[in-house]
Amino acid sequence: MFMQSAYSYEPQKVSGVVLDEITLNPLKGVKVFYVEKKLSTLTDENGYFEFDVIAKEYFSLEFSLISYKNRYQSFYPDSLRKIIVKLTPIGFVTPTISVTESFGESKYNELLEESGVLKSKELQKDLGSTLAATLKNESGLSVRSMGPAPSRPVFRGLTGDRVLISEDGVKTNDLSGTSPDHAVTIEPFTLERIEVLRGPSVLTKTTTTIGGIVNVVRNDIPVRIPSRFTFQSGIFGETSNNGLLGAFVGELPFYNFVLRGEISRRKADYLKTPIGTLKNSNLSTNNYSASLSYVLKNGYLGGSFREFQSDYGIPGGFVGAHPKGVDITMLKQQLKFKSEFVLNSKLIKDVQFNFISDRYNHKEFEASGLIGAEFGIKDYSGDLFVNHKDLGFIENGTWGISADYRDFNIGGYVFTSPTKSIKLSAYFYESIRLNKTSIEFSGRYNYVNLKPNPLNPNSNIGLITARTFNTISVSLSAIQDISEELHIGAAVSRSSRVPTIEELYSEGPHLAAYSYEIGNPYLQDEWGIGTELFAHYKSDKVYSMITLFVNSLPYYILPRNSGDTNYATLLPIYKTSGESAFMFGFEGQLDVNFWRHLSFTANISYTNGTFSETGKPLPAIPPMKGLFEINYKRENFAFGINTELATAQNRVDDFENSTPGYGIMNSYAQYSIITGKFIHSLSVNIDNIFDKEYRNHLSRVKSIMPEAGRNIRLTYKIFF
Repeated sequence: MFMQSAYSYEPQKVSGVVLDEITLNPLKGVKVFYVEKKLSTLTDENGYFEFDVIAKEYFSLEFSLISYKNRYQSFYPDSLRKIIVKLTPIGFVTPTISVTESFGESKYNELLEESGVLKSKELQKDLGSTLAATLKNESGLSVRSMGPAPSRPVFRGLTGDRVLISEDGVKTNDLSGTSPDHAVTIEPFTLERIEVLRGPSVLTKTTTTIGGIVNVVRNDIPVRIPSRFTFQSGIFGETSNNGLLGAFVGELPFYNFVLRGEISRRKADYLKTPIGTLKNSNLSTNNYSASLSYVLKNGYLGGSFREFQSDYGIPGGFVGAHPKGVDITMLKQQLKFKSEFVLNSKLIKDVQFNFISDRYNHKEFEASGLIGAEFGIKDYSGDLFVNHKDLGFIENGTWGISADYRDFNIGGYVFTSPTKSIKLSAYFYESIRLNKTSIEFSGRYNYVNLKPNPLNPNSNIGLITARTFNTISVSLSAIQDISEELHIGAAVSRSSRVPTIEELYSEGPHLAAYSYEIGNPYLQDEWGIGTELFAHYKSDKVYSMITLFVNSLPYYILPRNSGDTNYATLLPIYKTSGESAFMFGFEGQLDVNFWRHLSFTANISYTNGTFSETGKPLPAIPPMKGLFEINYKRENFAFGINTELATAQNRVDDFENSTPGYGIMNSYAQYSIITGKFIHSLSVNIDNIFDKEYRNHLSRVKSIMPEAGRNIRLTYKIFF
């Protein structure tokens, strides 16, 4: 056990238990390291540990056990309850979806961690060539694509910047939210986990509560000092596009500093489908970063540089498309500084500050080699926020401010006005616990000023002038504990969103999007009311969840195919407008462990979208889909087989094609082994086992080619 400190006041006894995250069995022999005092103990056969800590002293613990991922966590004795820690087996069941710790203890997040979208899945098993491909089978999520490379997650039929994509809590500054031909600048292979966040806490990052946040976590800037040099390396390959990737990530401690380096390279050829090859769908990416962090007893200060370069193709061959497609080259460079300082005060738990500088360049080339479109972004953003301790019945909360300056330049044959923007925000988030009732509420104010250059009072689309927006978003959730197993709850929010530069000022052809885009400079801010009802049940053998949602959007901004053609470019004309819309749907999940090593999982999701005034369907709404899977897991081996189903989507907007339903079968096997200090993990997946032809309703190329045929994926990782 830990030695008692020689402080003048009495030490406080702290105890806890360490469990396997998947089986919930207690773990014996876990090393529990008391960071500040450099003392340690081991858990007993019941996973139990205890030690003495000085009263009112902030302290940190690191939990480690071979074949499990280390966990580092900070505690405050004055608000401490019994410590229950769950460790994740390395390489075998690394969680795909979890809830971020940056939002503190929250009943809403606790329930979401068990739900269909947020329950832990094997990241290595689900790894694809893009972030969207990795998430495609999670409940409520779909994939918008225009070929394999420019794919993006869609949540409950919502896309664009309604679904914020962030990296270590920082917004990903690319153009993937503005057009289907733009790719997400994230390499999924080197991620530690992916978080899908909903509820009131999202207002600390975004104004759009009805969409949520997909946050990828790689801990680019280390926040702790590892006990030794550590690294992970691996390869990824798949047969559907002859894809191959290699990657390496390492951390080196020296004194109070940690140096982290990362490098990866991915290459893929044209996608092979059951009826032919999707030409010009190749992909090549290079990703590397270097970071240095200075770790203190009460916090850290660090910085990183990351470069993401990608060359990829946009297929041609359908109406409005270039016959030979379009090639895109993209480069993003990011400087990031982050810090956190723990304050030993009665009110403030910690203070965090982030500053990010992004440079983004994107060029679209015709087959002749001429540049048809070019986009450049310089973006500077920062945020300062504090997490406070318990305030009576308020358990925890966050207050913060943020600022962003963006210089958006456009060239080539795109006639959208170059625009500079300033965004200022203030927000809060609070969590309350009253007996068996948990309440969370939050609010965010946004000020946005857009200045196009040049101003144009005689534009064909209207008056091109500066615009200022002031928006307010609020959210409230309540959860009632009916019993230890059953919880019910409801959430309501007012969501807002400022129109993008493209939605306001576009005026002309967009080469790789194969559309002639007409913006609307008179747009107001988008807003709507979102509501949810949900129930969660969890016992030793069964977990079930159902969520019903309704989104009423009196002013919903979307570009819509007008049915007209610009005959100078032979491109279909898309016009942007604000419409009244109504969306509803549900998500459900059932997990049953009906034998010690055998389990069954099912999830299903459905979204219905309608224009309120006309009753016509909204465009680009995914069909009902489901996944049904049987898994066998034993020690260091796992095997599973699943069926992925989708119904036909015949509720389509004017000039939108319907798609038939489909069902495909997939399987996987995983094996992990320890050799000395190395942990090896191997995953083999077979997707679309029977090479069936099927089409994704949200794919812009579905009219010429279906999705990938039979695909064998192999992932190997080694940890040290």
